[in-house]
Amino acid sequence: MGLDKKPLKEIIGKLVVTKEGKRLGMVKDITFETRTGELIQLVIKDPTPYTRNLNLEMVNGKEVMVPYNAIIAIGDFVVLSEEDFL
Repeated sequence: MGLDKKPLKEIIGKLVVTKEGKRLGMVKDITFETRTGELIQLVIKDPTPYTRNLNLEMVNGKEVMVPYNAIIAIGDFVVLSEEDFL
């Protein structure tokens, strides 16, 4: 999978959508394991009402965490597979 070839700064600020086309929010940041450099979670800001209903881990009540491995494509948007984080 070529996902890790993209510079992370290209992902920040992109709209996050599910493969079904539901908007989730914007990428604010990416968390990673400092020891291994393994990417762990996307931090999504401005979560939509749909996202808030998914029962995902919330930070500060206004950002949502989703597993990085739920990403299935990165282009104009970051596309996630909803089954991978429910």
